[in-house]
Amino acid sequence: MVWFSKLFAGQNAQALHLTSRQLQRLSAWQMLPAPDLSRSHYRSRYVLIDIAIAGGDWKDGPLGSIGALALADGLIDLSAALQLPMVEAGAATDAAGRPLAEAEQLPLTPISGEERGEALLALLDFATKAPLVAYHASFVARRIEGVLAEALGVELDLPWIDLAWVMAGLFRELGDKQARLDTWLEHFGVPSIERHNPVSDAYATAQLLQLTLARAAQKGFETPASLIKLEKARRHLYPSA
Repeated sequence: MVWFSKLFAGQNAQALHLTSRQLQRLSAWQMLPAPDLSRSHYRSRYVLIDIAIAGGDWKDGPLGSIGALALADGLIDLSAALQLPMVEAGAATDAAGRPLAEAEQLPLTPISGEERGEALLALLDFATKAPLVAYHASFVARRIEGVLAEALGVELDLPWIDLAWVMAGLFRELGDKQARLDTWLEHFGVPSIERHNPVSDAYATAQLLQLTLARAAQKGFETPASLIKLEKARRHLYPSA
């Protein structure tokens, strides 16, 4: 049935505008082993993900950009960070390159299919099969998984850890329920280089994750699997949050 799989792959590539090289990269990512969630935090790699929404509608506006940063063996890897634009950078300027007034903004234009495929493959290459961490992860996961399915025809199927739920379970100083990200940053004195920039927010979240892993290990939550279990318990305790 090899011929059939090649035929299907070719049709899928044509429908999604994927090149043969992009299909090879996608296949290589799909063949990576699943993450070992039983390893200790300090022998694990976490990938912090954040996004920016273009336009004024933060719920349903187009995905503007994606930021990603890794925390490996308890250390933030500053040598590699991703900032992936999903819309054309020049959409808010006129023909002379001058910024338009808000009322005159041009419609946001997504980057081309091939460019989008390259950007999202870069995200998959960076993430490998590591557990993904975000603040309010359900919102981030919905947008990331949606664009991956649309552009690459792939189901991400990686574990997400929502730091908002996990921190609420480990740090009771701010109450039992979720606090805003800015509240945690202020509480722990974590500076934000540029709020609402995806890479900057991923870096700030990575610093919170470092604090969280230290507290988690003290309380017996020593692995990625234990954080996922803690998050599920918190969601069960506060189903309406």
